[in-house]
Amino acid sequence: MLSLCYTISSMNDFTHKQPISENVLFRFLISPGHRIFRHLLFIAFMGTVLYNSTSIIANPLAIFVYIMLLFYVNMYVLVPTLLFRNKNIEYCLSVIGILVIMGICGYFFNPFNKDHGLNIPLFSFLTVLLLAASSSIKLFQKGMMDKQLIYELKQSKTYAELEQLKNQINPHFLFNMLNNANVLTKKDPEKASQVLMKLSDLLRYQLYDSARDKVLLTSDIHFLEDFLALEKVRRDSFDFLISKEGDLNGVQIPPLLLISFVENAVKHNNDVTRSSYVNLYFDIRNDELFFKCINSKPVLKSVSNIGNTGGLGLTNVKRRLELLFPTAHSLSIEDGSERYCITLTIKL
Repeated sequence: MLSLCYTISSMNDFTHKQPISENVLFRFLISPGHRIFRHLLFIAFMGTVLYNSTSIIANPLAIFVYIMLLFYVNMYVLVPTLLFRNKNIEYCLSVIGILVIMGICGYFFNPFNKDHGLNIPLFSFLTVLLLAASSSIKLFQKGMMDKQLIYELKQSKTYAELEQLKNQINPHFLFNMLNNANVLTKKDPEKASQVLMKLSDLLRYQLYDSARDKVLLTSDIHFLEDFLALEKVRRDSFDFLISKEGDLNGVQIPPLLLISFVENAVKHNNDVTRSSYVNLYFDIRNDELFFKCINSKPVLKSVSNIGNTGGLGLTNVKRRLELLFPTAHSLSIEDGSERYCITLTIKL
């Protein structure tokens, strides 16, 4: 119990740390909204420096154009297409090619000094310095954005884990399950034993297996099956179906990614007038996971938008999907008059 309290306390401390995006300097350096101001500041700075150097530079305008071309071509073409893709040799060859071309052009069209020839070592040094400066800025921006992404991912995971910790040992849920098991020990001892085993598996998964970065899809499905089976013990008029297609062996997903959808379905399908159901469908094909969760909707209870009434659970899982699979997932929701359906596709 002390360990659980310490974990929750640690997570609360983590969630209250100042996010990187709240840093004013950070926002100015990497935010797309401040991009035009960064460029104007750089252009104004270089223009001022060259304007005050007309006494020693023969053609400041040519130098200005050269600096702008070299700086932005390297920043927006060479670095993203070569350096960010680990094509280091190609990038080095490109830099050498630029030095050779600029050296030849500078030899015949020396913009620095009309009376003396081009100082090749100095010219090369200035070119390399300019390339290094633009590369450093781009690498710094990417590093800060990656750091922000990692921060948000940890925040999302922390929120999800915190919600799970709050629900792991739910006294009301445990009381109902243990009370049902106690009643079944007299009527059906074998069924009571099965209930206790499922409850044990459910708690073991939440406490231990879900702490990993990835879990087997088959383990997660087994966890969902235990959860629905225990819900069926609590409600006589409840049925569920789990369908599996394709080769699920070895497929791994982030833990506790699907339980929020299932919890939401169970929470909002309780109907006192007729039998309710939750159907889960899993399909693996073409390196993609197709997950569908369908639940009935109660007749006497008007639910205009179940997705918005799911609390922080669905909000957190949507955010986790955006961070974990930004361009490799799709989520669609169908809110009908008699059923509610969530379809999730993840590129593995």
